Amino acid sequence: MSKAELVCGLHAVESLLNTRPGSVSELLIAEGRDDRRLEALLECATNGDITVTRLSRRELDRLLPGSRHQGVIARLGAMPVTLKEANIKPFLGALGHEPFLLVLDGVQDPHNLGACLRTADAAGVDAVIVPRDRAAGITPTVRKVASGAAETIPVFTVTNMARVLRVLKEAGVWLYGASDAADSSLYDADFTGPLAVVLGSEGKGLRRLTQELCDFQVAIPMTGSVTSLNVSVAAAVLLYEVVRQRR
Repeated sequence: MSKAELVCGLHAVESLLNTRPGSVSELLIAEGRDDRRLEALLECATNGDITVTRLSRRELDRLLPGSRHQGVIARLGAMPVTLKEANIKPFLGALGHEPFLLVLDGVQDPHNLGACLRTADAAGVDAVIVPRDRAAGITPTVRKVASGAAETIPVFTVTNMARVLRVLKEAGVWLYGASDAADSSLYDADFTGPLAVVLGSEGKGLRRLTQELCDFQVAIPMTGSVTSLNVSVAAAVLLYEVVRQRR
């Protein structure tokens, strides 16, 4: 069984059972674990007609070596939807409202990707676009950090990010790139129209061509001694400024 078919950790599994119970085929529980939070998971499993199997912690460790599964693992019967580049135009056309997208061009840390997905879902982002190569994929770690968002928010995995950005521009989507070197603050930007927030990789930021394709570049004001934010934190700041303006 592929590790990508497993979600571990109390919070991640609980969120998955509450939002997408149909995607879980089996709940694996450590022998001897019996507490209030586990009772809630077992109740969700019973209501969803999900098989519950008790395994030793050693067996759970063997399924996901090195993970902090907390004695709880969900086996997925259906993988989350990852869409291809060709699906972008139809997706945008079927939205029925102005698009709100997040583009992550090269985020490599699965913890950062999971946190970005979780924030994107909470902020009402319509879809997330990520490159297929030289970037984190949807792994068990990503699923755990995302706390169910990896199963609820559409993720487009694309082979040519520059081409996709051009497709978005042709569809009337404004591209707002996050850059420490930008002259404009995000608080001076107009985020009320159809848009995509574009962030680069950890450390290097936006790639040159990605940066050139962005219609606007905005910076998060930094008034302390540090010069930049973690990419997942930056994503949260930008996305919720969009939410604030749209409300």
